[in-house]
Amino acid sequence: MSKVAIVTDSNSGITQKAGKELGIYVLPMPFMINEDTFYEDIDLTQEQFYEKLKSGADIGTSQPSPESVMKLWDSILRDYDEIVHIPMSSGLSGSCQSAMILAGDYQGRVQVVNNQRISVTQRQSCLDAKLLASKGKSAKEIKEFLEADKFNSSIYIMLDTLYYLKKGGRITPAAAAIGTMLRLKPVLQIQGEKLDAFAKARTTNQGKSIMINAIKNDIENRFGGMTEDRHIWLQIAHTANLEAAESYREEILEVFPGYDIHIDALSLSVACHIGPGALAFACCRKIEV
Repeated sequence: MSKVAIVTDSNSGITQKAGKELGIYVLPMPFMINEDTFYEDIDLTQEQFYEKLKSGADIGTSQPSPESVMKLWDSILRDYDEIVHIPMSSGLSGSCQSAMILAGDYQGRVQVVNNQRISVTQRQSCLDAKLLASKGKSAKEIKEFLEADKFNSSIYIMLDTLYYLKKGGRITPAAAAIGTMLRLKPVLQIQGEKLDAFAKARTTNQGKSIMINAIKNDIENRFGGMTEDRHIWLQIAHTANLEAAESYREEILEVFPGYDIHIDALSLSVACHIGPGALAFACCRKIEV
């Protein structure tokens, strides 16, 4: 049986510390802030990131360098036979395609998974990969399994402000001004490759209800409905909004009693485009092995 290592990037929300505890290697994502390069969870904490974001710093995302990716892989392959590398969705970053190209030089020992997930859903893919590896699956088998399973997840994100979407050119200044005047709380979705508009809420409570109903609908219509064995993982993500996330968990538990709901910080690569104060509700179908 091959010894398989699981690698992801910090867009999964898995910190360096948590990665060591879980037995998952985490590649830190680089950020350009006022022309200086920082690495998530290495020399850039969540708190520092939001301080710089609120101060109006020029923040841009970047891909890990080929050298940093290969250096990590090479060090891991001294102790492991194979690697399953799970980057963020190919529709949100070019890092997945870059990793696939680099993996071509590793004679099949590195399998790059394009299962189009981000944040808490990407984290769950890593945990699923660990489980599959423990059951004796090869890196290629794990890749094929995860890619076949990629649409068995949903994530909805309610924004607190339109400022950062406007700043990034994702909506026009006029649309942002109208939305701000009407105090709209846009709800976005990630299903597959893209971050898309889903609904507009007029209040935070309405936005939270929209996300709960969307997840309920996905479970009923895409994931086989609610079952006694609770075959769905539920997750909450947030941008500098932990207190609201914990309160939201209590509201969700009224609708989904008895579920263990994981809370995590939303990826900084997403946060730099949507700003602080966002809440996300996600689900993944549990895998069967």
